[in-house]
Amino acid sequence: MNTARHPAWGALAALALALTLTACGQPEGNEKPPEPGDTAVAEVDGKSVWTSDVKREAVAQGLISEGEPLDMSSDLFRRVLDEVVDQKLLAAEALKRKLERDPVAQRRLAAARERILGDMLVESVVEKAVTDAAIRDLYQEQLRLSRQSEEIKARQIVVATQAEAEQIKKLLAAGASFEALAMERSTDSATRFSGGDIGGYFTLDVMPEPYVAALKDAKPGDLAGPFAVEGGWALVRIEEKRQEAPITLEAARPQIVRFLTYDKVRDLLEKLRAGARVQLTLPRTQDVPGAPREPANAPPPVAEEPAAASPPPAAPAATPATPAQKAPARK
Repeated sequence: MNTARHPAWGALAALALALTLTACGQPEGNEKPPEPGDTAVAEVDGKSVWTSDVKREAVAQGLISEGEPLDMSSDLFRRVLDEVVDQKLLAAEALKRKLERDPVAQRRLAAARERILGDMLVESVVEKAVTDAAIRDLYQEQLRLSRQSEEIKARQIVVATQAEAEQIKKLLAAGASFEALAMERSTDSATRFSGGDIGGYFTLDVMPEPYVAALKDAKPGDLAGPFAVEGGWALVRIEEKRQEAPITLEAARPQIVRFLTYDKVRDLLEKLRAGARVQLTLPRTQDVPGAPREPANAPPPVAEEPAAASPPPAAPAATPATPAQKAPARK
């Protein structure tokens, strides 16, 4: 279940946030627009609910993307507004019942506060680092490093025996139509009814090895084969060859942004861990009932030197790749 989209979970999250802000001594009831151009769309016990509150909740639930507009006249806006009002009512009632004074509640509020502050730090770091200039620079760098493959457009005829393939080759040499023979004689149902068209442009790295060997040196207009393939023997006519077009900046942008974000978060975590004293104090694994035990006459365990503190786990790393296929990588 995606808890971020469930209204009840959204209400609980907002309750934790409201209680956290109260516990931190943040003022409430400030009727000045929190953002330029903000509009009050409701009041709860005399306190305004703003359009930015509704949009922030919609983003948190994954209903819209960050920065995407949300029409105040839409059904979605009204539904999320109702949820925001419910959340504020729940938070106010929890404060009336002094739930924030419970020790367990205080620990949960502290954890929510840490998550919010951590998210804000990451957002500020990413906002400064993942700029249009950084995206363009990494895109150009990957274009320089990448090598475009050669694309091929071709048609094929596949038959059961080499002898039949040789017979068809003679008919083609005599001027017979490749497309007509493909539809009449080919046994490959995937290409037969399109006149043998293998399917637009393709690169050899996605083809079986027999095709690679037969087509790598062929030129437009050449007839390759017959050569053995799975299911019989193939004749392939090369219609065109061209250099693969590089991916556009707009198509690569989401992958580049994702890579830059991971890269900056990883660097941030590495610096923070290097400047902090982190020591794991996990207890020893306890005996599990029914687990195998050492025999009573087993030699006593040898005393071990105190273990050094474990190194910090590595932050998620992006896989190096070219922008045409995966997230981009640095040199």
